[in-house]
Amino acid sequence: MVLPTGASSYAASVPWSLLAYGLLGLALLRQAGRLLHRMWWRPRRLERALRAQGLRGRPHSLLAGDLRENARLNREAWSRPLPLGCHDIAPRVAPFLCGVVREHGRRACLCWFGPVPRVIVADPGLARDVLSNKFGHLEKPSFPALTRLLAEGVAGLEGEKWVRHRRILKPAFHLEKLKSMLPAFSACCEELVGRWAESAGADGWCELDVWPELQNLTGDVISRTAFGSSYLEGRRIFQLQAEQGERLVATIQKIIIPGYLYLPTKNNRRMHEINDEVTSLLRGLIEKRMQAMKEGEIGGKDDLLGLLLESNMRHTDEHGPSSLRMSTEDVVEECKLFYFAGMETTSVLLTWTMVLLSMHPEWQDRAREEVLGLFGRNKLEYDGLTQLKTVTMILHEVLRLYPPFIAISRKTHKEVEIGGVTYPAGVVVDLPVLLIHHDPDIWGSDVHEFRPDRFAEGVSRAPPAFFPFGWGPRTCIGQNFALLEAKMALSMILQRFEFELAPSYTHAPHTVITLQPMHGAQIKLRAI
Repeated sequence: MVLPTGASSYAASVPWSLLAYGLLGLALLRQAGRLLHRMWWRPRRLERALRAQGLRGRPHSLLAGDLRENARLNREAWSRPLPLGCHDIAPRVAPFLCGVVREHGRRACLCWFGPVPRVIVADPGLARDVLSNKFGHLEKPSFPALTRLLAEGVAGLEGEKWVRHRRILKPAFHLEKLKSMLPAFSACCEELVGRWAESAGADGWCELDVWPELQNLTGDVISRTAFGSSYLEGRRIFQLQAEQGERLVATIQKIIIPGYLYLPTKNNRRMHEINDEVTSLLRGLIEKRMQAMKEGEIGGKDDLLGLLLESNMRHTDEHGPSSLRMSTEDVVEECKLFYFAGMETTSVLLTWTMVLLSMHPEWQDRAREEVLGLFGRNKLEYDGLTQLKTVTMILHEVLRLYPPFIAISRKTHKEVEIGGVTYPAGVVVDLPVLLIHHDPDIWGSDVHEFRPDRFAEGVSRAPPAFFPFGWGPRTCIGQNFALLEAKMALSMILQRFEFELAPSYTHAPHTVITLQPMHGAQIKLRAI
């Protein structure tokens, strides 16, 4: 029998088609198996290991874990503002967290971020053990797709690369270097208070939402101190990073969906556009500065970028091959982090400080008396800023009651024992800074009162449960920068204005990465 023309080739091709479909089916089964392992079998195994040691908490549920319940409780709590003067903010800011700790205890209790087990540790002694990482098996939780869009700087690094970056960055944040940045701090603050004074009416009063005003201030400060003469280019980066933060917050609950940030949604496309523009602007600034330094130009070494690049070159000279230095991409990511951490932390600290001093005018008067006693109406100098005892106490008490970041997280990458419980690899340990700062067993029955004199003898003599900038080897490297900037800004405001809450102000703290006023911070100011 003779086959029709082409039939033999068709017959030969059939097995290959079947093989291709078979391989595709196997690949799909493999991916389905990985997904099932990630979303069900692995969480169940970790849950059994933790519960076998007596940990109590919420049971694992497929896919979302406790995200839906957390979102539901947030919506309910955030719909109701707090009474003016109420500083018992934890039940409103973090109702899910409060409920889990109240029901299952502060030492260690279990909840779920999608398929990831999270153990809440609200005991300050255990929190210090975790932050000191004396066990050596804890690291920052990683969301690579997320951090690539915001900042992959030293705060998210681990191991030898973290050690190297921290060592290179540290000289730029030395107090002696920060002194040289005071003129930039002062110039930005002078622009702010001058603009506010011009807004005053015939009676000397004006009403402002100080929250965006203070965001712009700290964005200007970080732009000037990071890039010096390239301040205007830096300001554009600040604006883009601020938009990026808002867009990422809107996406945060969807990141448990594998590959979600790579889907071509309108929001995702815009975030990638922002990241590309920020990276391009920063790379241009960095390469221009590096070329100038190679040609022997010495200007601009007192800004953060100049100090960072100088330290990077010195590190290479002292420690060997160029492979150990930061690459241009590394410097780009550190600059992104300058913006996010430097702008957000100080702006929320200053905003809540103005709100609380409006609620407690007796402390506002004491702080103003101190500032005027040291400086009068003159320019502020570094030595005087270091003598501001009352202002410093106030800032610390605001950081206690309204910490910029309400929780700190670490993840086990190897089995580790904490407080008598052995945690397998893959468990996130959450340290609820807000709950620790508001714990009456630690701070006393007046824990929710605004009492700056708790810090009259300094942070070292206060209860060892104060973590606004973290603790241990990973304490925020920009802590001194943030506090010096806050002292400068607050002191210049106190020199020029007295202030009180506007009738339109609603006391509604909530979290958008940092702890922010949901409806703004409307303040009435009177020039003095």
